[in-house]
Amino acid sequence: MKQILVFYTLTLLYTYISFAQIDPLSAKDTLAQKAWVNTKYNAMSLEERIGQLFMVSVASDQNKTSTDKIKQQIEQYHIGGVIFSKGGPVQQAILTNQYQAASNLPLLIGQDAEWGLAMRLDSTFAYPWNMTLGAIQKDDIVAQVGKRIGEHAKRLGVHINFAPDLDVNINPKNPIIGNRSFGEHRVNVVRKAVAFNKGMESVGVLASGKHFPGHGDTATDSHKSLPFLDFSKERLDSIELYPFKKMIDTGISSIMVAHLNIPALEPKEGLPSSLSKKIIKEYLKGALQYKGLVFTDALNMKAVSEFAPKGEVELSAFLAGNDMLLMPVDVASAHAKMVEAYHSGRISEARLESSVKKILKAKYKVGLNTYRPVVVAGLVNDLHTIEDDLLYEKAIENAITVVKNNFSILPVRRLDNKKIAYVKFGDAPGDTFLNTLKTYVDVDVIHAKDIAEYREQLRNYNLVVIGFHKSNASPWKASKFSENEKYWVQEIARMRSNNTILSVFTKPYALLDIQDWSAMDGIVMAYQNSAIAQEKAAEVIFGAIGAKGKLPVTAHPSFKVGTGINTKPIARLGFSMPERVGFDRTKLKEVDKLVQAGLDSLMYPGAQVLIARKGKVIYNKSFGKPIYETNDSITNNHLFDLASVTKILGTLPLVMKMEEEGKIELDNTFQELIPAYKESELKDVTVLKALSHYGRLPAWIAFYVSTLDDNRKPSDFFYRREPSPDYSTKVFDGMYLSNAYKDSIYNRIGRQELKSNKYRYSDVAYYVMKHYIEDTYGERLDALLNRFLLRPIGATHMAYNPIEQFPRAQIVPTEEDNYYRFKRVQGYVHDMGAAMQGGVGGHAGLFSNALDVAKIMQMYLQGGYYGGHRFFNERTVKKFNTCYFCDEDVRRGVGFDKPQLKNSGPTCGCVSRESFGHSGFTGTYTWADPEEELVYVFLSNRTYPTMTNNLLVKSGLRTRIQQAIYDSLIN
Repeated sequence: MKQILVFYTLTLLYTYISFAQIDPLSAKDTLAQKAWVNTKYNAMSLEERIGQLFMVSVASDQNKTSTDKIKQQIEQYHIGGVIFSKGGPVQQAILTNQYQAASNLPLLIGQDAEWGLAMRLDSTFAYPWNMTLGAIQKDDIVAQVGKRIGEHAKRLGVHINFAPDLDVNINPKNPIIGNRSFGEHRVNVVRKAVAFNKGMESVGVLASGKHFPGHGDTATDSHKSLPFLDFSKERLDSIELYPFKKMIDTGISSIMVAHLNIPALEPKEGLPSSLSKKIIKEYLKGALQYKGLVFTDALNMKAVSEFAPKGEVELSAFLAGNDMLLMPVDVASAHAKMVEAYHSGRISEARLESSVKKILKAKYKVGLNTYRPVVVAGLVNDLHTIEDDLLYEKAIENAITVVKNNFSILPVRRLDNKKIAYVKFGDAPGDTFLNTLKTYVDVDVIHAKDIAEYREQLRNYNLVVIGFHKSNASPWKASKFSENEKYWVQEIARMRSNNTILSVFTKPYALLDIQDWSAMDGIVMAYQNSAIAQEKAAEVIFGAIGAKGKLPVTAHPSFKVGTGINTKPIARLGFSMPERVGFDRTKLKEVDKLVQAGLDSLMYPGAQVLIARKGKVIYNKSFGKPIYETNDSITNNHLFDLASVTKILGTLPLVMKMEEEGKIELDNTFQELIPAYKESELKDVTVLKALSHYGRLPAWIAFYVSTLDDNRKPSDFFYRREPSPDYSTKVFDGMYLSNAYKDSIYNRIGRQELKSNKYRYSDVAYYVMKHYIEDTYGERLDALLNRFLLRPIGATHMAYNPIEQFPRAQIVPTEEDNYYRFKRVQGYVHDMGAAMQGGVGGHAGLFSNALDVAKIMQMYLQGGYYGGHRFFNERTVKKFNTCYFCDEDVRRGVGFDKPQLKNSGPTCGCVSRESFGHSGFTGTYTWADPEEELVYVFLSNRTYPTMTNNLLVKSGLRTRIQQAIYDSLIN
């Protein structure tokens, strides 16, 4: 047994050593690589060989004198590489080409691009910081990020990215690492680093693990002084060194050695690790058998630059075992010292050959044996593509972490009983967060100068959302609460009148500022303050997406590393980009063109268009003006008169609810709904036939005409300018209808004769439905709809009689009325019959923006479920979305319009048979397609200034837009 154990131990040891001896600089064509390296090395002079050891620094935004100096160094000292610092991508590409042209041997170009080129360059893309990536549980996402950063670097002519950071950030006060680390758990750091490295090197860009032997547990910035790490060898081995050893095993191309004072590894007092033979030559290259490139950290940093005289630092670094000397202070002095050391025997030929050949191997591996200049044309566009935006969104969605969730407050489910306030803390913008919160529910912004004012203003709210927003400009920006904010956050959370949710848009260590988080009900960690992070945090709060992340560090004694409460999405609409759900955004531009053509052709003054697919709103735009004569523009918060779209968003939901409750059946007749009709011709018309527009009912009845006097003006007999007990039905400003006229409307309906037995679109059935609904529940239709649907679903911009809830300017006018109201119709329903019912008709009366229309259509699409609430059984939605009389050439469902049965009809002809929707007289339209999981909303005021304008109808623009949407689908 003992022999077997020894055998397996030796086998494992041999396997480990063999794996550790992988040469990370070997190319696939090793023989060709070796021949190229030997040829180049043998052709070099001593001065050229020593020059290869230097990688000098330049910033592309420096003046020409400074950038020309680098060119002179390349020519005079045969520099091996250049590391670019700040500037812009185009100028960097130009300089790269100039420098490469000046060099006899292609230069190795390096850059710090830990979260992308934006770490150093303007006009480039910034991916999430490492700590944000550390929260992600799917390592393949980190690999994708590494790959894209590598592709950006390669496109710019950068061959080595000094990333990933392998520091285990145990110290929250670390001034230089912090967000640059994947976290404090060594295993997670390794997992993320392996993934990042795999992605980046897969596209031919070299990685560099840093800052060896580990810079994570120090409160000193090595740019300014020498950090002191007073840890035992055992501690260093188990924490700081652990990621480096694992990355060496996986074959990372290079390692950067930090400037650290580590007595346990280097007994000489004050000697930086970057100059230590024991740490580099004996431990890194010896004990760990690392065969990749070894870089110093920047030699112009004060932690090392003041350690020795000019030129001696670089020589000491090389003698310690470093292969490439990064950012030397004085190239001329250093180069001379190195040549002198070679001639004196301090540098052997073997030692020089080892490093120079490794540098040459690295150059071959990145393709410098067949060097090509950087193509400047199209560079900026190539460095920020849709692919980058999509990946950033995916990364943030997977990083956001719910740290605390008392009472399962997240995601917020019920909206109908919530009064929500938003309090912003921090010194950075939070507009995107607030605006996204407002897409789900009404949110009031609260400002106060002290806690007493906060308490007074917040006491009438039952949910407070606090956003803590700090600068997203760099990972080193301040992340602390102010002294006032520390106090206010705790006191607001302690208020008994409300629950409180905090969303943090900075590094997790911000939570350390607060001693006690026990009173806070929910905490969402978004890690960064980017627009996407703000949007996605709001989506997590309201359940459009779930939270999946885990804290990569201990954010507070109460919130240890690994803390993360997964939440599940509850089927609310979220927001994303077209490509996320299978659209081609280039083709979607046709929608913009078509809507604009409608404006240019005077089909309507203004419009809104929304497209959602797979639960994601990917297009929500407003066009034009409320009226032609204004400079104001339509916004996404403007409300349009929906006209007949009210039928499926207002009345039909209540009919469906009644059907589920057994209060109505599709084969009920009108005389069963309204007994007064038992002697009328309408008595046997069924609900099914009426709502399928197959009930032989008249199209509409112009009730208002009979209330006009001989001058075709509203008769004083029927109307009053001021309300009174008998005249309280408000039609319009200064226009109140006799209450008795309600009976006249239903009496007149009862006197109607049935038409021919064929399909006939009719409003009349919805008068009957409204009457029955209100009689059954003893409550007005608008109040019923608000309680059952609009408030629970979060349709905060949908209402009957919007003038009672919204500023007039937010409501789009529908007509300059010269036949009934004789004024501009704005804030009141356009349809005369609905106006005569106090603005609440079964067939018309609802106003909305496009987003709230989409919420209800999405609910239908999801079988009656939305926002964690089941409004209808799936069976009910299917029952009403069925064409019962298709055999009779009647396309309609029960309430819902359906696709045409023949050549022409209400759709583009490109939708599925399961799709459904409706259009409205004022120029509105919405359609949902379960097969494509697609919702389309078009709102306009084509009736302004006059309803005789039929250009929109004649043009078929609404369905032409629908066709363009379907043409834009790519999968």
